[in-house]
Amino acid sequence: MKNFLVLFAAAAFCAGCGKKEDPYYLQKTFVMGVPAQVKVYGAGPAAGKEIADRIFAEWSRISGEFSYSDPYSVTSLVNKKAAYEWVKVDDEFLNLLMLSMDYYRLTQGAFDITFAPLWPLWQTAASTKVMPDKGDIQKALQNIGSNYIKVDARRKMVRFTRPIQVNLGGLLRGYCFDRTYRMFKQRPVRYPVEVRLGGNMMVLGRRLWEYRVLDPFKDDKALGKFTFDGGVVMSSSGREHFVQIGGRLYSHILDLKTGYPIENFSNLTVYLPGMEGGNFLSSAVLAVMGQESAFKLLSGIKGALAVWVDGQGASTVYTHPAATVKWEKETGLF
Repeated sequence: MKNFLVLFAAAAFCAGCGKKEDPYYLQKTFVMGVPAQVKVYGAGPAAGKEIADRIFAEWSRISGEFSYSDPYSVTSLVNKKAAYEWVKVDDEFLNLLMLSMDYYRLTQGAFDITFAPLWPLWQTAASTKVMPDKGDIQKALQNIGSNYIKVDARRKMVRFTRPIQVNLGGLLRGYCFDRTYRMFKQRPVRYPVEVRLGGNMMVLGRRLWEYRVLDPFKDDKALGKFTFDGGVVMSSSGREHFVQIGGRLYSHILDLKTGYPIENFSNLTVYLPGMEGGNFLSSAVLAVMGQESAFKLLSGIKGALAVWVDGQGASTVYTHPAATVKWEKETGLF
């Protein structure tokens, strides 16, 4: 994993806004194919690098061990053997697998880690600009279903009742944050830390934090921003992932009940006040539930806030009554 370092030894100015920002150490790389960064406020190069290296080492481990494409990963081992025999797994894989099955039940099958047969059809559609054949989609759906996963939790064994394939990718970004939170709870640092993985952000330490929700249709515009003193932001965005076929834009997030992209969706950004209890909630799970069901679920999470952007770019905001995070709508460019 190649890292790119940018060190700030003095106060920096926010590009294009003239706003003075506290000095920080910044380290960037790519993890699971998306940009990743660690920003440590008030730390010198040595302390900042030590913190960033710890985080990126753990993210790299997660990316490798649970990779769908790496032939030597735990996931690949299970996919090769589980259709024919019970496969022994460790606690970490078992917990992720069981969490994915909880999400499968919660979404009534819309979120499903066994989507492998369907994905190539939409990859081809994205490149050829031609909709997949309905018959091919129906055939692919016949070989998809987390109900074909059998788990013996006591013995830590897994088996498939059909030759399916599991892909934990939809959980791994949230899991990276969960592991980071646990690492720093066990070994706290005295500097405020901001970590980003793709469109997701988690902060450790108290200060005034900001997260901009970008307009999925306009590169130079933000819909608004969250302001908060701690917590995590998870985002599922069509930005840079839309597929255009026949003049129509389709989301890259598939509804595994139908085999087609979820309808009338552009972006969902969710703020949660913390990651206590190990219950990291994937925004992709909420996205496939639909706006009404997603907001209903979030109403049971104290302090949550969410912004849903539909297929036409219109935004709807849900704010829990106990939320301390602030949502500020923006109308100008940045």
